[in-house]
Amino acid sequence: MSPLKPTAGKTATWLKITIWVLAVVLMAASVIYQRMTGPTHPKRGSFETTATTYTYRLVRSGISTTPAHVKIPDPGGETSASIEWRRYPTEEEFSSLPMTSSDGFLVGDLPRQVAAGKVEYSVILQAPEGAIRLPSGDEDTVILRYKDPVPATVLIPHIFLMFFAVLFGLRTGLSAVFAPSGMRWSAWTTLAGMTVGGMVLGPIVQKYAFGAYWTGWPFGGDLTDNKVLIMWIVWILACSTIGFKPIKKEWVGRLLVVAAAAVMTIVYLIPHSMRGSELNYEAVDSGVEASQAIGTSDE
Repeated sequence: MSPLKPTAGKTATWLKITIWVLAVVLMAASVIYQRMTGPTHPKRGSFETTATTYTYRLVRSGISTTPAHVKIPDPGGETSASIEWRRYPTEEEFSSLPMTSSDGFLVGDLPRQVAAGKVEYSVILQAPEGAIRLPSGDEDTVILRYKDPVPATVLIPHIFLMFFAVLFGLRTGLSAVFAPSGMRWSAWTTLAGMTVGGMVLGPIVQKYAFGAYWTGWPFGGDLTDNKVLIMWIVWILACSTIGFKPIKKEWVGRLLVVAAAAVMTIVYLIPHSMRGSELNYEAVDSGVEASQAIGTSDE
């Protein structure tokens, strides 16, 4: 039996390494996905003029203390551009702002709005071939939302712990299938990261950004808050079932851990900031304080 022990030990070690590698790869994929999706990440696209293709990114998130900076590549020559914008959601007439050339870009600033205030805008490029509207395609405007500044001392730990929790959650689910001996400490680590990062720091970030600690269920329909709540609940259920020591029906605990990891993965695929805070301009215009006129978006 003794000659087999080193081989078994090496196999277990490689299995643990493989699980971590898979978890990291899945985590990296989720980070990229989150960066490429969601209503507050830049709208990407391209346009062609004078036989040259240019790529652009139109901002969809701004800070309430400064105007939102819009820029696109400057093709040069006789090309000019302007920004057409209005508050969102309203039926106001669009206003036009000229863009100026600076360091190879055409740039312009949208007027700043209070927290949760939104504007919709598009860029009209006057090129030799004629007018080009950006964004192109099905969408004819970009919606930009403003938020109040969030201190880095709160925001960075929140982001780190959320990704940390997802990484360990993925690792826990894989462990429950292939190497259950390391399942418990990893599950409880996941729950700890989710609790501090999501249920403690998350509401603090929300308060700084939009003036309310919680806008998810049962007070509102904010999908980001609801996503965190769902992930937190499923990991509470999984951890309370498996406890800290092996249980009689170990397969039940393993199944719940796998289910919790699967739910986390599915929920995490919902883009960030969907159905987030939105200022009701109609209420503001009627005299309601802006801080009292923030609801939840339908988008």
